[in-house]
Amino acid sequence: MTEGIVTSWVKDAKKNAGWLITLGVLGIVVGFMAIVSPMVAGKSVAAVVGVFMLVAGIFQLVGSLKAGSFGSGSMGFFLGLLTSLAGLLMFFQPLFGLGVLAIILGIYFFTDGISEIVLAFRVRPEEGWVWILFSGVLAILLGFFIFRQWPISGAWAVGILVGIHLLFRGVLLVVIGAAARGGLSRVQGGSHLFE
Repeated sequence: MTEGIVTSWVKDAKKNAGWLITLGVLGIVVGFMAIVSPMVAGKSVAAVVGVFMLVAGIFQLVGSLKAGSFGSGSMGFFLGLLTSLAGLLMFFQPLFGLGVLAIILGIYFFTDGISEIVLAFRVRPEEGWVWILFSGVLAILLGFFIFRQWPISGAWAVGILVGIHLLFRGVLLVVIGAAARGGLSRVQGGSHLFE
Protein backbone atom coordinates (compact mmCIF):
# COMPACT_ATOMS: atom_id res chain seq x y z
CA MET A 1 0.00 0.00 0.00
CA THR A 2 2.81 2.41 0.87
CA GLU A 3 4.49 1.69 -2.48
CA GLY A 4 1.22 2.61 -4.26
CA ILE A 5 1.12 5.93 -2.41
CA VAL A 6 4.75 6.62 -3.30
CA THR A 7 4.17 5.64 -6.95
CA SER A 8 1.21 8.02 -7.18
CA TRP A 9 3.15 10.82 -5.46
CA VAL A 10 6.16 10.44 -7.78
CA LYS A 11 3.99 10.34 -10.92
CA ASP A 12 2.13 13.47 -9.82
CA ALA A 13 5.39 15.26 -9.05
CA LYS A 14 6.88 14.37 -12.45
CA LYS A 15 3.72 15.40 -14.31
CA ASN A 16 3.43 18.74 -12.51
CA ALA A 17 7.09 19.69 -12.03
CA GLY A 18 6.70 23.08 -13.76
CA TRP A 19 3.68 23.99 -11.66
CA LEU A 20 5.44 22.88 -8.47
CA ILE A 21 8.37 25.19 -9.23
CA THR A 22 6.06 28.11 -10.15
CA LEU A 23 3.95 27.69 -7.00
CA GLY A 24 7.14 27.33 -4.97
CA VAL A 25 8.55 30.62 -6.24
CA LEU A 26 5.20 32.32 -5.59
CA GLY A 27 5.16 30.87 -2.06
CA ILE A 28 8.68 32.20 -1.42
CA VAL A 29 7.71 35.71 -2.57
CA VAL A 30 4.44 35.83 -0.61
CA GLY A 31 6.12 34.32 2.45
CA PHE A 32 8.86 36.95 2.38
CA MET A 33 6.26 39.73 2.07
CA ALA A 34 4.34 38.35 5.06
CA ILE A 35 7.51 38.20 7.18
CA VAL A 36 8.43 41.79 6.31
CA SER A 37 4.94 43.06 7.20
CA PRO A 38 3.44 40.61 9.72
CA MET A 39 0.66 42.84 11.02
CA VAL A 40 -0.69 43.53 7.53
CA ALA A 41 -0.46 39.83 6.68
CA GLY A 42 -2.11 38.84 9.96
CA LYS A 43 -4.98 41.30 9.57
CA SER A 44 -5.48 40.11 6.00
CA VAL A 45 -5.68 36.49 7.14
CA ALA A 46 -8.14 37.44 9.92
CA ALA A 47 -10.32 39.37 7.44
CA VAL A 48 -10.38 36.49 4.95
CA VAL A 49 -11.28 33.98 7.68
CA GLY A 50 -14.00 36.39 8.82
CA VAL A 51 -15.49 36.51 5.31
CA PHE A 52 -15.45 32.70 5.03
CA MET A 53 -17.13 32.37 8.42
CA LEU A 54 -19.76 34.94 7.48
CA VAL A 55 -20.56 33.12 4.23
CA ALA A 56 -20.70 29.75 6.02
CA GLY A 57 -22.98 31.23 8.68
CA ILE A 58 -25.34 32.69 6.08
CA PHE A 59 -25.56 29.33 4.29
CA GLN A 60 -26.32 27.63 7.60
CA LEU A 61 -29.02 30.23 8.40
CA VAL A 62 -30.65 29.73 5.00
CA GLY A 63 -30.48 25.94 5.39
CA SER A 64 -32.10 26.09 8.82
CA LEU A 65 -34.93 28.28 7.51
CA LYS A 66 -35.61 25.67 4.81
CA ALA A 67 -35.85 22.91 7.43
CA GLY A 68 -39.64 23.07 7.38
CA SER A 69 -40.26 23.96 11.01
CA PHE A 70 -38.41 26.14 13.45
CA GLY A 71 -38.11 23.25 15.91
CA SER A 72 -36.09 21.04 13.56
CA GLY A 73 -33.97 23.93 12.27
CA SER A 74 -33.50 25.88 15.50
CA MET A 75 -30.05 24.48 16.37
CA GLY A 76 -28.81 25.14 12.84
CA PHE A 77 -30.27 28.64 12.97
CA PHE A 78 -28.49 29.52 16.21
CA LEU A 79 -25.19 28.00 15.01
CA GLY A 80 -25.52 29.89 11.72
CA LEU A 81 -26.21 33.11 13.60
CA LEU A 82 -23.23 32.53 15.90
CA THR A 83 -20.95 31.72 12.95
CA SER A 84 -22.12 34.84 11.08
CA LEU A 85 -21.55 37.07 14.10
CA ALA A 86 -18.09 35.57 14.69
CA GLY A 87 -17.25 36.17 11.02
CA LEU A 88 -18.34 39.81 11.26
CA LEU A 89 -16.28 40.24 14.43
CA MET A 90 -13.19 38.71 12.76
CA PHE A 91 -13.65 40.95 9.72
CA PHE A 92 -14.26 44.24 11.57
CA GLN A 93 -12.00 43.54 14.58
CA PRO A 94 -9.05 41.65 13.08
CA LEU A 95 -6.80 42.20 16.12
CA PHE A 96 -9.26 40.27 18.30
CA GLY A 97 -9.48 37.68 15.56
CA LEU A 98 -5.70 37.35 15.51
CA GLY A 99 -5.69 36.00 19.07
CA VAL A 100 -8.22 33.35 18.12
CA LEU A 101 -6.40 32.62 14.88
CA ALA A 102 -3.14 32.19 16.78
CA ILE A 103 -4.65 29.24 18.64
CA ILE A 104 -6.09 27.75 15.44
CA LEU A 105 -2.79 28.35 13.65
CA GLY A 106 -0.85 26.59 16.41
CA ILE A 107 -3.10 23.53 16.08
CA TYR A 108 -2.77 23.67 12.29
CA PHE A 109 1.04 23.79 12.44
CA PHE A 110 1.16 20.79 14.77
CA THR A 111 -1.10 18.65 12.57
CA ASP A 112 0.51 19.82 9.32
CA GLY A 113 3.97 19.12 10.70
CA ILE A 114 3.01 15.59 11.74
CA SER A 115 1.52 14.85 8.30
CA GLU A 116 4.63 16.18 6.53
CA ILE A 117 6.92 14.06 8.71
CA VAL A 118 4.83 10.97 7.93
CA LEU A 119 4.95 11.80 4.20
CA ALA A 120 8.72 12.31 4.35
CA PHE A 121 9.29 8.83 5.73
CA ARG A 122 6.86 7.32 3.22
CA VAL A 123 8.65 8.75 0.18
CA ARG A 124 12.18 8.23 1.53
CA PRO A 125 14.72 7.79 -0.15
CA GLU A 126 13.34 9.94 -2.98
CA GLU A 127 15.28 13.12 -3.63
CA GLY A 128 13.80 15.96 -1.56
CA TRP A 129 12.41 13.80 1.27
CA VAL A 130 14.72 15.52 3.76
CA TRP A 131 13.16 18.88 2.84
CA ILE A 132 9.69 17.48 3.54
CA LEU A 133 10.94 16.21 6.91
CA PHE A 134 12.56 19.58 7.68
CA SER A 135 9.35 21.43 6.76
CA GLY A 136 7.36 19.16 9.08
CA VAL A 137 9.72 19.64 12.03
CA LEU A 138 9.68 23.41 11.43
CA ALA A 139 5.86 23.45 11.40
CA ILE A 140 5.75 21.66 14.78
CA LEU A 141 8.27 24.13 16.25
CA LEU A 142 6.22 27.07 14.96
CA GLY A 143 3.11 25.64 16.61
CA PHE A 144 5.02 25.31 19.88
CA PHE A 145 6.19 28.96 19.76
CA ILE A 146 2.63 30.20 19.14
CA PHE A 147 1.27 28.40 22.20
CA ARG A 148 4.22 29.39 24.35
CA GLN A 149 3.69 33.13 23.77
CA TRP A 150 -0.10 33.29 23.54
CA PRO A 151 -2.00 35.72 23.73
CA ILE A 152 0.80 38.10 22.76
CA SER A 153 1.58 35.84 19.81
CA GLY A 154 -1.71 36.84 18.17
CA ALA A 155 -0.27 40.26 17.29
CA TRP A 156 2.72 38.91 15.38
CA ALA A 157 2.42 35.17 15.01
CA VAL A 158 -0.15 34.86 12.28
CA GLY A 159 1.70 37.08 9.80
CA ILE A 160 5.26 36.00 10.58
CA LEU A 161 4.59 32.31 11.01
CA VAL A 162 2.39 32.04 7.96
CA GLY A 163 5.17 33.88 6.08
CA ILE A 164 7.86 31.49 7.34
CA HIS A 165 5.73 28.49 6.54
CA LEU A 166 4.94 29.78 3.05
CA LEU A 167 8.63 30.54 2.49
CA PHE A 168 9.75 27.04 3.45
CA ARG A 169 6.82 25.41 1.66
CA GLY A 170 7.86 27.39 -1.42
CA VAL A 171 11.44 26.13 -1.12
CA LEU A 172 10.09 22.60 -0.66
CA LEU A 173 7.96 22.84 -3.82
CA VAL A 174 10.87 24.23 -5.85
CA VAL A 175 13.16 21.41 -4.63
CA ILE A 176 10.56 18.71 -5.35
CA GLY A 177 9.74 20.23 -8.75
CA ALA A 178 13.41 20.44 -9.69
CA ALA A 179 14.03 16.88 -8.49
CA ALA A 180 11.01 15.63 -10.44
CA ARG A 181 12.13 17.45 -13.54
CA GLY A 182 15.57 15.86 -13.12
CA GLY A 183 14.22 12.30 -13.05
CA LEU A 184 12.74 11.56 -9.65
CA SER A 185 12.16 7.83 -9.90
CA ARG A 186 13.32 5.74 -6.93
CA VAL A 187 10.93 4.10 -4.49
CA GLN A 188 11.63 2.68 -1.06
CA GLY A 189 13.59 -0.49 -1.56
CA GLY A 190 15.42 0.86 -4.61
CA SER A 191 13.03 -0.29 -7.37
CA HIS A 192 12.44 2.00 -10.35
CA LEU A 193 9.03 3.38 -11.25
CA PHE A 194 9.94 4.77 -14.62
CA GLU A 195 12.12 3.37 -17.33
